[in-house]
Amino acid sequence: MSFSENVKKELSQLNNYVKKDELNAELYGYMLTNNVVIEQSEIRFTTKNEDNIYRYNKILKNLNIDHEESISGNIYITKIKNNELLKIEIDDNTNILGAIVRGCFMGGGSINNPESEYHLEILFSDKNNINEVSEILEKFNINIKVLIRKDKYAIYMKDGEMISRFLALIGAKKSVLDFEAIRVIKEMKNSVNRLVNCETANLNKVVNVSVLQINDIKYIMKKNKFEQLPKSLQEIALLRLKNEHSTLTEIGKMLEKPIGKSGVNYRFKKISEFAEKLREEEET
Repeated sequence: MSFSENVKKELSQLNNYVKKDELNAELYGYMLTNNVVIEQSEIRFTTKNEDNIYRYNKILKNLNIDHEESISGNIYITKIKNNELLKIEIDDNTNILGAIVRGCFMGGGSINNPESEYHLEILFSDKNNINEVSEILEKFNINIKVLIRKDKYAIYMKDGEMISRFLALIGAKKSVLDFEAIRVIKEMKNSVNRLVNCETANLNKVVNVSVLQINDIKYIMKKNKFEQLPKSLQEIALLRLKNEHSTLTEIGKMLEKPIGKSGVNYRFKKISEFAEKLREEEET
């Protein structure tokens, strides 16, 4: 079962059927989504999710709304007569607003497995419905992005914190905990990977610099010019040959009279200049 299916399963089991105002609000949320077709004589909701149709039909039963249930292949269909389209007042009651958004998610929403990526999306039947739900989410500081393309109207979010707030708002308490657990582990892995990548990059830099320094030193030795280097440069050159993978700071501490990184870098620069001068003389 996918993470999205687990969320809808949890929501389908919410036991708030005695709260008629919340049920009306949730049903209203369903009506805003793309899976509800509102015609002159009937309203038809279709879904492939068994938990979803269970929740929808139970809401209708508890609101004493006559409906007709059917199955076509793997698609569940529920029809109700369009005698009067449900309308509710949207106020600042958190439970009511949360119920509307919950209905939207159940009716046209999905969420990716957070182990792969953070992405929650809800499809709506038209642009006005997006605006209505966006205003609700804004009240709870949940930032969303809007997608309008031809006949596709959707809101979506890719931020883990926003998705966590969204799940809490619609009453998916267990899913919030599951989501946060995955999120913490994922963030820890990302942090470790960043550190490893940083360490690898630093190591590669040290190795690359060391190779150049060793090449210069060996070239000077090959030309029998090593003794012409000042004693301070000879000392640091021999240390480099014996410690290929050491950093400049580490090399500095190995000297008879320890010096800092900048001092070590200065000495290797002098060795490089000496080697380069020998190469130029060889070419002429």
